[in-house]
Amino acid sequence: MADEAPFQFLHNEVIQYIYKSADSGETENGRNISRLENMGFRVGQGLIERLTKDTARFKDELDVMKFICKDFWTCVFKKQIDNLRTNHQGIYVLQDNKFRLLGQLSAGKQYLEQAPKYLAFTCGLVRGALSNLGVKSIVTAEVSIMPACKFQVMIQKT
Repeated sequence: MADEAPFQFLHNEVIQYIYKSADSGETENGRNISRLENMGFRVGQGLIERLTKDTARFKDELDVMKFICKDFWTCVFKKQIDNLRTNHQGIYVLQDNKFRLLGQLSAGKQYLEQAPKYLAFTCGLVRGALSNLGVKSIVTAEVSIMPACKFQVMIQKT
C-alpha cells in the first residue's frame, strides 16, 4: 500500500498544476480535461506494453476487456474492477465501487462537479491501453455517488 500514496499525490499535483494555470471558464475546463485525458492515454499505452509483453494474444475484445478489468486495473489501482457489464454490441461498463482517486474527496453531492477532473486521467489510461491492444474506443466516466464510478467503454468499429 505504500506505493499507492505516491501515485495519488502525483495525480493530485498534476490536476492542480493543470488547473492552476487556467482560467475558470467552461471552454478552458474542457481543454484541461482533454490535457489530463491525453496524459493518461500516453501512460496507458506505455503501461500496457509492459504488462502484455509475456501474454498470449487475446481472442476477442471481451478477453481484452477482462484483462483490463483484472490485470491492468490491479496494476494501477491495486484491486480489480468490481463489475463488468456488456451489451455484446461494443459497449462495456466498468464499475468501481470504491475508486481510489475519488477517495480523497468528500462523499457530499457538492463535490460531484469536481469528479470529472479526477476521472479524466483514468479514462485516458484505459483508452491508451486499449489503443495499444488494437481496440479503438471512446471512454467516458460518470459518478452518481462518491466514491463509486462507472467507466463506459464504447468500442469503435473500423
